[in-house]
Amino acid sequence: MSGNYDERIYWEMIDRQKEILNKKEQLKLKNSTITVIGCGGIGGAAIEMLARMGVSNIRIVDKDKFDVSNINRQLMSSMDSVGREKTAVTKEIICSINSFVNVETFDTELNKDNVCEIIAGSKVIVDALDNLESRIITSRCALDLDIPFVHGAIHGTMGQITTFTTETPSYEETFKLTSYQKELNSEVLNELKKLTRAVPPVIGPIPNIVGCIQSFEVIKILTNRGNVIKAPDVLIFDLMKKNPFSVVEF
Repeated sequence: MSGNYDERIYWEMIDRQKEILNKKEQLKLKNSTITVIGCGGIGGAAIEMLARMGVSNIRIVDKDKFDVSNINRQLMSSMDSVGREKTAVTKEIICSINSFVNVETFDTELNKDNVCEIIAGSKVIVDALDNLESRIITSRCALDLDIPFVHGAIHGTMGQITTFTTETPSYEETFKLTSYQKELNSEVLNELKKLTRAVPPVIGPIPNIVGCIQSFEVIKILTNRGNVIKAPDVLIFDLMKKNPFSVVEF
């Protein structure tokens, strides 16, 4: 396809957004780089929605391979993907959805030595992680680099979403973690492990709702539209409740 034809198809793809986002705002999506850390339930939904909304540069980070137990909730998983690297499968699916996306993959575990190199240059970081240590390392680096960190987490039928920036309390401060303002030495990491429960139960829609809301928060941040949910405010929901959604201050 010629460049002009590609451009026409891109704008046709996001046609239903035109009355919500103007061209200048859409170009901010198109030209921004978003890093999503985790390609599982939360991350897969966030990545797919960002691609469908026209974000054209997405970095994805995950060290794991798909297994059968992922299928109940992880949109990128299937029987055909079992045993394959999550980043590779996710890239294939996303590029088949939106061929204008440049997907950069990192099939690795984040650590204090590589995290800042991976996320540098991103406009927003989407937290689809599943452990405290990685969240702390990433949130600290995002703070140092002045990159908004859109947090999401789930447990059972519950989810939570908020954003951390240089102008808000940090992730560790908000959730009153024992690591706050401490070096992540072995003693502190052992204390954090005591806070980590067993693998949480989860039902399909919950992580996908979290990921979809995170993707919308990214859009609000990029376009400076609407009210971004920022710490210490946290959007929490429990789909088992009569009134499932609320914003609370931690």
